[in-house]
Amino acid sequence: MKEKQGKVWLVGAGPGDEGLFTLKGKAILESADVVVYDKLVGQGIMAMIPSYVRKISVGKESGYHPIPQEEINRILLKEAQKGNRVVRLKGGDPFVFGRGGEELELLCEHGIPFEIVPGITSAVAVPAYSGIPVTHRDWSSSVHIFTGHRKKGKEEELNYKVLVSLEGTLIFLMGVSAMAEICRGLLKEGMNPQTPAAILQQGTCAHQRRVVSTVEKLPEEARTAGIGRPAILVIGKVCPLAEKFHWAEDRPLGTKKIAVTRPRSRSSALADKLKELGAEVVLMPAISIEPASDNRRLHEAIADLRAYRWITFTSPAGADVFFNAMREQKKDIRSLTGIRFAVIGKGTAKVLEERGIFPDLMPQEYSGRALGELLAETAAPGEKILLPRADIGTEEVTAPLQEAGADFDDIPVYHTVEGEETVSPYDSSVDCVAFTSASTVRGFMKQNPDIDPKSVNAVCIGAQTAKEAEKYGMKPAVSAEAAIESLTEKIQEVLS
Repeated sequence: MKEKQGKVWLVGAGPGDEGLFTLKGKAILESADVVVYDKLVGQGIMAMIPSYVRKISVGKESGYHPIPQEEINRILLKEAQKGNRVVRLKGGDPFVFGRGGEELELLCEHGIPFEIVPGITSAVAVPAYSGIPVTHRDWSSSVHIFTGHRKKGKEEELNYKVLVSLEGTLIFLMGVSAMAEICRGLLKEGMNPQTPAAILQQGTCAHQRRVVSTVEKLPEEARTAGIGRPAILVIGKVCPLAEKFHWAEDRPLGTKKIAVTRPRSRSSALADKLKELGAEVVLMPAISIEPASDNRRLHEAIADLRAYRWITFTSPAGADVFFNAMREQKKDIRSLTGIRFAVIGKGTAKVLEERGIFPDLMPQEYSGRALGELLAETAAPGEKILLPRADIGTEEVTAPLQEAGADFDDIPVYHTVEGEETVSPYDSSVDCVAFTSASTVRGFMKQNPDIDPKSVNAVCIGAQTAKEAEKYGMKPAVSAEAAIESLTEKIQEVLS
């Protein structure tokens, strides 16, 4: 039998903001067997890699190459020869000073098929996020892109005389270390010292910074401001337009980096709201949800739905598992005729509404105790209740039902795995961490056992979550309601 043919995709990850990653790049990433990635790939894009995909870090960033390029080339070849779908994930665009051509040479020698997926180059995106158009009808009709990092062992200089003669915008990628030399070279060949210039650090990310000055003064002003890597150098008449056209930092959360700890499958609602407000969102799923390995009790309950008058959900995950089980048993929504539904809060209600069901009961206070008490008061004697929930569910919901003598089946239908492996560990660049359950707090601490919890700027969705955070020494802010909208408002308040 012929061995499976491996293949390599060179995928440009763009400049950092995950929203600038291409749809094709995302699709290929999700179907990969192996991802070979650089350090400059944004955390949001790294979070898109499925957990089962093997990841190989080659650590490359400007001025720091712990794994030689030749070894990276061999890694790609070796993995493809094993029959794998290999994604070479590179910051920016693979063919814009990304050494993509070098990585293809060895593959071509060995007949390995490949594809190129271009990425948005930082040469265009970073100035745009700083309000600098690289071309403008009144100021610049051309743009010229160079690298500020020359090949090791090569001493030849840029032809500054030619550069000075160019009319358009000059852009130097990886230009921090060479900035002073470039500015000196341009001035020596006659460039006007007052020519506008800018250095742009961490462009498209929450903590992006810029210094706009002149060719003469920029090196000193950049040093004073502490500008570091990664950054690009822009020289030309368009640079001062940043004072008029700046926009990224003007958004409500445009300078903030926020970690979301919800399960990967349920992170989008909160993440999308935060992104709309301009935040850089890092997905750090601290828990994952797995259906119970033996769900016979749930399947038996679904087979006998007429025995129940109420079905009660204490989480979106419980509702998802329940309806997935119904689908497996080929039970459609008509099987629920006559049954009433109780939910713990708006998030769980939304899961039902997406399936055409509007809950009959939801407490004003989104807590298990409040749900149990309201259900005990509302359910008539003899009305049987089905309670599909987590295997670590507390007695908050069931205690009021027991006290009222209610007839209910409490069935554990899913398991919460805390502290799953993450490709985006917490670091001090995160401005706040959003916790949506007590289990996300525990999972987060398992993932990051060496951090000082007191240093974590925690925002929690409700009192129970906040109580868990306090056990670790955090001093959390708490949303007014246990709802995503309220949590988002609290995050804005805390970071304002």
